[in-house]
Amino acid sequence: MYIAYDMKNGVEYAKLVRSVRHGKNVSKEYKNLGRVIDKEKNIFKSRELGIYQYDLANDYYDKNPDWSGSEAPVEYVESKDTRKEKLILDFGDTFFIDSFIHGNGLSEIIDNCGVHNKDTLYSMICYYILSNTANCHAKTWWEGNFARMRYPMATLESQRVSEFLAELGSETCYRSFFRAYAPYISDTVDGDNILIDSTGLPNNIHFPLTAISNHNGDINNEVRLIYVTQQSTGLPIYFRYCPGNVIDVSTLTRTIHELKNHGVNTKFSILDAGYYTADNIRDLYHNGISFVSRLPEKMNLYKDLVAENLDSLESKENLVRYNGRYIYIKRVECNVVDDFKGYAYIGLDISRKEDEDKKLFQRADDQKLTNEEVYDKLRHHGLFVIVSSRPMATDKILPTYYTRQQIEQIFDIGKNYADMLPLRVQTEETFRGHLLLTFIACVILKMIQDKLKPTKYNPISMFMNLRNQKCKVYATELLTTEATKIMNDCYKLFKISCPAEVSLKRG
Repeated sequence: MYIAYDMKNGVEYAKLVRSVRHGKNVSKEYKNLGRVIDKEKNIFKSRELGIYQYDLANDYYDKNPDWSGSEAPVEYVESKDTRKEKLILDFGDTFFIDSFIHGNGLSEIIDNCGVHNKDTLYSMICYYILSNTANCHAKTWWEGNFARMRYPMATLESQRVSEFLAELGSETCYRSFFRAYAPYISDTVDGDNILIDSTGLPNNIHFPLTAISNHNGDINNEVRLIYVTQQSTGLPIYFRYCPGNVIDVSTLTRTIHELKNHGVNTKFSILDAGYYTADNIRDLYHNGISFVSRLPEKMNLYKDLVAENLDSLESKENLVRYNGRYIYIKRVECNVVDDFKGYAYIGLDISRKEDEDKKLFQRADDQKLTNEEVYDKLRHHGLFVIVSSRPMATDKILPTYYTRQQIEQIFDIGKNYADMLPLRVQTEETFRGHLLLTFIACVILKMIQDKLKPTKYNPISMFMNLRNQKCKVYATELLTTEATKIMNDCYKLFKISCPAEVSLKRG
């Protein structure tokens, strides 16, 4: 990569030249840097950036150069075709995302990542939200979108994107982002109550993180991705990853300790049964972290609690209603682990018991079950046990525990709308950069989704409508097309003002 120079009408201009290999063929790609102001210091002037300094070694554009040259920069002379239309671009979708990021204080957090080319970072965030195609198509998308005017110095060639992901995935950028993000999420609401769960990212990439996983009987070649979300808002707080053959129970303690080092002091956690072990629960007690978790059926505590309370479970005082279903729930005090006191909620889901009873009756003859065997199985249908370190009313325990479904919604957003899958990376650094981009996209999409809940729109339908708002690019400004009623409704809901024109004069 090098800088080449041309003379046009007595004025010297610079351009960036890159060699790109396509199989056995090598071609050159050119990018205009603008008029030369100081050739020795690589200071140039362009319509998009004004006066700036270019760092060739790091591919970095400094928009505030330390330049005090005596020669005043020559102003561009507007030609007769100043009003000649040059481009028509998709406008509304990227304009909305950019306005949302800056209007909600997310730009300061994103900037804290510390990558050299912020235009590439913001372009890729928009690309992950708006497109589900491979990163090799990012430049094609950018060329037809308002992003090329809003983030003009983005470098989105396939190789440059891979280099960017590796930079973003560095430990320095990773820590810098979460160091800025943790105070933001903590200030959103009071309290640090969290939900923890994991999901598999199936892939056939040949790197150490991909391993065979047997998760609840589902066997895949995958990486395990662990997300932590805030109970009150459902917003993701943090993510970790580990090889696919690492079981969930071994990741809980490390996840909580990493959260603490990033400034999130967990007070209350809601866990799936996959994280329940005596060691994990003991560690939660020692660290003063309250919890709610489903108790696995294989645990001796589960068997003892059911045996002691089954006969007295179906009584009027234990009947509660949850989500249109009727359930018997009995609360008892118990030693959860060692001498640590807690509370167990033994439950009987009537609807689930009826379903399981019918299935048992259908297979009883085929399996030649005796009446005694059928009776014993019937006794345990529909049962579950939830344990908590805090006392709760029996009609509150299920709504509290099932807030963990929010984390499933985050996984759904990530996999279906934020380009989490399929994985198209080759190294751990680019993999982590990809996950951090996905995490940022998930935060933005979750906030947008929550705001849209009272309306008939969802993020996909909103962005599809906003994409239909175009802009016409001229030499010194761009003009936006008229917004439809749906577009105006969306802008109004998020308190975003759409301009009729945007000046392209800078510096």
